[in-house]
Amino acid sequence: MISYFTDFVLFAIFVIGLTATMGVLANGIGSGLFGGKTKDTFFQQSEKTQKGWNRVKRINR
Repeated sequence: MISYFTDFVLFAIFVIGLTATMGVLANGIGSGLFGGKTKDTFFQQSEKTQKGWNRVKRINR
């Protein structure tokens, strides 16, 4: 019975991970192929918003 639940959990994790990965890949490919002029809209808006901001220095520990 424990092996059944172990198999069920592993299969569920596999299916959820596969679905999430395929969604990200499909979104990236779709926006790259079919995005046209609007595929960089969010990047450009973020760049406009951050224009003139000071860079933050990172402290490596």
